Amino acid sequence: MADSISHRTLQSSSTVYQGRIWDVVSDTFTLAPGTAPLTRDYIAHPGAVAVVVLNEANQVLLLRQYRHPVQMDLWEIPAGLLDVEGEDFLTGAARELAEEADLTSATWHVLTDFFNSPGSSSEAIRIYLARGISYIPEDERHVRTEEEAEIAFRWVDLDEAAAAVLAGRIHNPSAVVGILAAATAARDGFDSLRAADAPWPAHPGHRGQ
Repeated sequence: MADSISHRTLQSSSTVYQGRIWDVVSDTFTLAPGTAPLTRDYIAHPGAVAVVVLNEANQVLLLRQYRHPVQMDLWEIPAGLLDVEGEDFLTGAARELAEEADLTSATWHVLTDFFNSPGSSSEAIRIYLARGISYIPEDERHVRTEEEAEIAFRWVDLDEAAAAVLAGRIHNPSAVVGILAAATAARDGFDSLRAADAPWPAHPGHRGQ
């Protein structure tokens, strides 16, 4: 069982709002020949990567960060946009790990891929598992500003983090998906995970890579 790409006849497409990070696009298309056209507005998103970081004690690194649209401090995993031209997915994940958590990783795997809100956005997110971590020297660390300047860190046992998700105490989608995926993958020692350079054909903006 697997999701599949489905090509439909596109009659028109226009950008109705151009933002700093993403746009709102309006597409008119038909589902099948002879059917009435449909129009759907959605967020055209560059996509993102996120990282579940596990240390040798099987603890996951969580970051607390303020998110204004929901006006909450959320426990999250390191993550960021794929907004650097020409940057591959794994390089983007390593960059975000360094910028948000001052860490590098010796061992990478693809944990899972998902669409954040496929009914209203093209945002695709790839979550990596990072192990064999090391801290970046203080004089080489990224200077975090604005909301990122308030980031707080906590190492949490993976099973405890999964329990927090199921109890409704963690709400960030990448954290929810990543923590539960990591807890599942841990059952076979992570042997079933894909290689870090596995293709990601489902990403709308990178089909075929």
